Formats: sequence, C-alpha cells, structure tokens
Amino acid sequence: MANYSVSASQLTEGSHILIQGKLAYARLTRPIEGAELEASDQRKIQNGMSPVGKPHTTATLTEAEVVFADPANPTPEEAFVSERRYPSQKNPQSGPNYSIDSKGTTLPIIAIPSNKGDGTFDQDTSGRELAQGLNVTLVLRVYKPKNFANRGLALDQVIVNEEPRYYNAGSVATSELAARGIVFNTPPTAMQAPAGDTTAGAAGAAAATGPVGTEMQDGLPFPAPQPTAPAVAPVAAAPTAVAPTAVAPSAVAPAPAQPQAPAQPQAPAPAPAQTESLEAQLARLKAENEKLKNAGSAVGAPVAAPASPSPWNGQNGGAGDQQAGDQQAGITYQG
Repeated sequence: MANYSVSASQLTEGSHILIQGKLAYARLTRPIEGAELEASDQRKIQNGMSPVGKPHTTATLTEAEVVFADPANPTPEEAFVSERRYPSQKNPQSGPNYSIDSKGTTLPIIAIPSNKGDGTFDQDTSGRELAQGLNVTLVLRVYKPKNFANRGLALDQVIVNEEPRYYNAGSVATSELAARGIVFNTPPTAMQAPAGDTTAGAAGAAAATGPVGTEMQDGLPFPAPQPTAPAVAPVAAAPTAVAPTAVAPSAVAPAPAQPQAPAQPQAPAPAPAQTESLEAQLARLKAENEKLKNAGSAVGAPVAAPASPSPWNGQNGGAGDQQAGDQQAGITYQG
C-alpha cells in the first residue's frame, strides 16, 4: 500500500486542482448508470478495484501532470492529486496515469478553443465524446460527501488544449481533411435520423391530403366550404307541412301496399267510419231525388234531344214541347 503525505481529510472543500494529460478513456456526455453501471463495477472488481456503486462520469489520463499554481509551493490538494497518479501495468510507456470517477448525474463542462484564435474558449455543446489521445486539462473540485468525514473529488470541467476531435468509429479526422484544403468553421457533428422515420413518409402523405372538409394551401390545411344538398331541405320541412293536419296514429305507419299513381287525380279520402247503414243511405238519396225532381237549375242546363215528346213538357204552365238544345226553366211555379 502506497504511503501518501496528504489524506482526504486534509483537503479544503471548494478547492480546485488542474491536471493535464492525454485522454485515454472518457465518458463525459452522459452518466454511466443502470445496466452499464453494473457491468462497469463488475469489471472493476475483476481488476481488483473498488466498485463505484453510483451513477458517474469518468476520465483517465496518460502522461498526467498536475498544473501547480505555484510549483515551489504545492497546495495540499495539488499534492493529494499528484500522489494519486499511478503507472499502468498494461501500458508502462504511457507514463503516470490518473483516473477519476465523478459521482452524480451532473455532467462536466467541456471547453474547446474558440475559432477567434485569441486563446479563448467556447463551451462544446455537441454532445459527442472526446477522442482518445486528445490533450486535455481536467478541472477537479473538492467537496464533502454527505454522512462521510473525508472529502471527495468531482470533475467540474474538461479543457481541450488543441483542435477538438471526437470519438466516432470510421470517421475522418478534421486534421486530415484540413491537410487537403477542407476546413470546417466549427467541428462537424454526426446527425441521427429521428425516431419513427420509417413511417414519416406515410404520415406526410396523410398530412398532405388532410381530413375531409379541408383544403391544402401552401402545405397548411384550411376549412373547405361544405356543399349544400338542396334535396335535404324539403325532407326536413316535411314534418312541418303535415303537422297542422290531424292524422290518426296509423297514418304515420309505412305507405300502403298499393299507392295511387301520381298521374291520376287524387280521389277524396273515404270517411274513416260508416255513420249510417246502406238502407238509410238509399232512403235518404231517394228522398233527395224526389225533392229535387221538379226543381230546375237557376240558370238552366242543356238537355239532350228526346226521342219522343217529354212527358214533362207542357206541365207546370210551360210553353209546350221543348226542342233539342232548349234549356229547362230554372224556376217552376205550382198552378
């Protein structure tokens, strides 16, 4: 076990330490959690290391060197980090290595050189992981964990000291493109198709036609005038026309089996019920005929020419036999 001159309990909360090196491995743009965390902790245990046990980001440097604020007077925090560097058993030629597992889901700020060329930096918001071998400086912060006496270190920022490169298998490095005269103003970012892109065409086709009752103008749906059906109005008004007429409940039943032809004249509807017998009706008609037998029309009516003299001519004080085409007197007098 290594002997350290500075322990974690001696660190001052809120202090910052800078350590520079080449990036060997990093996971900075999203935390390691869930199934990935379980697999990562399992690998650490197999390599004789302590598992992290919580979501975290991580970075490992090769050729790591602490950037002292005053090399002649290192701070306890700078000495603490410098003493935690270690040689790599697999790659001893990589010089002193330094690793940090920053617990929590807060992502570190990644800063890249500005295009202005004045030594300033811009925040990298591409969401892409930095490439291996990139010259970077890690900015560490001392914090006090809850319910724990010692202090811990968190990774606050990653400063990229050269033109940024990103981990993207199969991509061409921007430096190689620049050597051939192809220079980007900002580092290019790989684009991914949105989820459900395979159905975008069908959805677009449905949106182009729009729902029933719409018109498409400049790609936008607008309400379309609805056609009016003249045949609908009479149907709606039919109940109103029939309403004033008193109709028996059976009248609203389906139409009779033998409806009258429209071309034939409408016959008067029969009385709903017989109020007198046939004998009574015949007697009434007879009486009416007897009463009107001798009564003529007030204006007269043409009569057909009789085959023989009418038995009625000469009666009632008339002028004698009437010929064909004469009119019968409208008013008669009893002698």
